[in-house]
Amino acid sequence: MGVIGVLGGSGVYELEGLEEARWERVASPFGTPSDAILRGCLEGVEYAFLPRHGRGHRLPPGAIDYRANVDALKRIGVTDLISVSACGSLRADLAPGAFVLVDQFVDRTFAREKSFFGAGCVAHVSMADPVCARLQEALEASARAAGIRVVRGGTYLAMEGPQFSSRAESELYRSWGCDVIGMTNMPEAKLAREAEICYASVAMVTDYDCWHPEETAVQVRDIVAVLTDNGERGRRLVAGLAKELAGRPEPCAGGCDRALDSALITPPEARDPEMLARLDAVAGRVLGSPMEDRS
Repeated sequence: MGVIGVLGGSGVYELEGLEEARWERVASPFGTPSDAILRGCLEGVEYAFLPRHGRGHRLPPGAIDYRANVDALKRIGVTDLISVSACGSLRADLAPGAFVLVDQFVDRTFAREKSFFGAGCVAHVSMADPVCARLQEALEASARAAGIRVVRGGTYLAMEGPQFSSRAESELYRSWGCDVIGMTNMPEAKLAREAEICYASVAMVTDYDCWHPEETAVQVRDIVAVLTDNGERGRRLVAGLAKELAGRPEPCAGGCDRALDSALITPPEARDPEMLARLDAVAGRVLGSPMEDRS
């Protein structure tokens, strides 16, 4: 049985109800994770919770070290990663309070490190289907059991931020067929795929961005109340996954845990040893360099 990882976004800074709960610092060669990781168990299933913005919401989206976060979670054995994040709606029927299980992304971020690989060891993973269908099904079942309505399927537009959209940008993204807009799911989903971690995203709608003619443009003060309610339901949804994921199949039917099988293009003799040392956790399976126990 693997470990369920949870990356909590705006309004979700802790996961209540964990047995043997403790905060642990995990070092990463890629930088500094957003915070310590809260570890514990629910119904015999191990959880690892990391507040994406840090406790107290200290980090804006562009300052989050996404590589360090994903690497640290991989190092402590996370196999299934759930992203919980606030977002804006680009559709009239997705009102504030709606939960969307997104399955596609459009990445418009431009100032973030987006890969564990690079000069010295090049890899190209597929992002055609960036969300693990098994995790999405488990989230839907958990929501149903908790009486939480979710919309399954949707495209998440990841913007750089930290400013909200202009009206022209919001209308452009709507014309592209995007459903929700946020600032944090990229490069997170890409890095999870490189780290061979199953990934799924719960986008919690707080506002209509700025396109809606009958709604005021989004302001932080206006979304705080929605964040509080969304956060409480988001925590219940995640907690319900213990039951749904208790019998994790091996291997992943969608191939998430084997994403690097055909991704490496640099031959062994040309790979940089220093880079390989940093990749001991995320790519140790295919590089033949299993990581040390640093948990």
